Amino acid sequence: MGSSWSSEEERQPLLGPGLGPRPGAAWRSREAAAAAPRCCSAAASGLGRVYGRRWLVLLLFSLLAFAQGLVWNTWGPIQNSARQAYGFSSWDIALLVLWGPIGFLPCFAFMWLMDKRGLRITVLLTSFLMVLGTGLRCIPVSDLTLKRRLIHTGQMLNGLAGPTVMNAAPFLSMTWFSADERATATAIASMLSYLGGACAFLVGPLVVPAPNGTSPLLAAESSRVQIKDRIETVLYAEFGAVCLIFSATLAYFPPRPPLPPSVAAASQRLSYRQSFCRLLSNLRFLMIALAYAIPLGVFAGWSGVLDLILTPVHVSQVDAGWIGFWSIVELCCWIAMARFADFIRGMLKLILLLLFTGATLSSTWFTLTCLNSVTHLPLTTVTLYTSCILLGIFLNSSVPIFFELFVETVYPVPEGFTCGVVTFLSNMFMGVLLFFLTFYHTELSWFNWCLPGSCLLSLLLVLCFRESYDRLYLDVVVSV
Repeated sequence: MGSSWSSEEERQPLLGPGLGPRPGAAWRSREAAAAAPRCCSAAASGLGRVYGRRWLVLLLFSLLAFAQGLVWNTWGPIQNSARQAYGFSSWDIALLVLWGPIGFLPCFAFMWLMDKRGLRITVLLTSFLMVLGTGLRCIPVSDLTLKRRLIHTGQMLNGLAGPTVMNAAPFLSMTWFSADERATATAIASMLSYLGGACAFLVGPLVVPAPNGTSPLLAAESSRVQIKDRIETVLYAEFGAVCLIFSATLAYFPPRPPLPPSVAAASQRLSYRQSFCRLLSNLRFLMIALAYAIPLGVFAGWSGVLDLILTPVHVSQVDAGWIGFWSIVELCCWIAMARFADFIRGMLKLILLLLFTGATLSSTWFTLTCLNSVTHLPLTTVTLYTSCILLGIFLNSSVPIFFELFVETVYPVPEGFTCGVVTFLSNMFMGVLLFFLTFYHTELSWFNWCLPGSCLLSLLLVLCFRESYDRLYLDVVVSV
């Protein structure tokens, strides 16, 4: 990123004579970590330059991420209605969700494109894939077999947009934002994809009537034609929203600002070959990558089929949608946690330990509640809502903290490459679970037990992790 940013004359005033990144440098003491916010603020205010247009860039990227998450999770919350309208089987429903992790197979190609050609080209390609995908789903055909194939193809193309919207948040925050705003910008950019998936839990069940007529919008029993019309309304609306976002990014989405916002942003990065070798040889990175990938992959897969999981315990499609929505939509907590991390740099590990302790307890509560015939715990709407909301708060709030810790740990590995590796792993775990779900979809209690097990494993990995802040070290050294 550094070499293609600006000329040597523009970078030199930021780097200073003899200064550059120190790979592997870490905070030696808690006192140095505590001093990081003051030094980082000085670096941002005195040595870099930020532009007001950065918020517009962040908004456009966030809207794209929101739309991708919304399209990905279209079918899970309305799986009962989709079965009746299009003849989907349980295997089809699982595969529609599975296209998300499958889309991450070419993940590193997108990360290479982002690192070499910048954000604009990558974002335009991503949004164009989404336009094609959502457009294919809207083609009016009477043959249900052909219609199902078009829907699957559209979901696959939308899945190919996943690597950019899931991985590019730290790259964008590094490119446009100062050191004391990076965690907040990362949180906002990565949050909107999850918010899109959450809104699918809300929009689908409220607009599309359930086969048993329990939708609040329709009191009478709904026919297959009525259900199909409502689903197509949702598909056309999503297609229109994606087209608007593509038009906006085509009109204005610069690859980078004229001058970098911080010293670390202007510095050189390792090549992809060097980065790959460093990541594989860094045991601390592998530990924290697994701590992120396993529970977040399990949670994403679990959220995508939540309606299937709650149907055996007699929870309606609408209630399951609301539970899924509120388990992901804790936006205030997410942004507040990231903003808090911006102020207490050097304590990201402590934040993760607290979050995963809460995630382990809340996921255990939900799992035992669903086994009320054995545990005799009360199975009520209140307990399901509360346990799912708490689980979503703890897990989703960890995402921007993890992203910042990844980049700090392996700097100067490119941000997009680092986050591409961990999100690839996360989606592979989600893909494996959904693959098993296509064969073992009659009894889903095993899926619930994966949640507390993965959270506990992550808690242990974070506990054994030794944190370091290489990127922040560079900003602090230059500011002193």
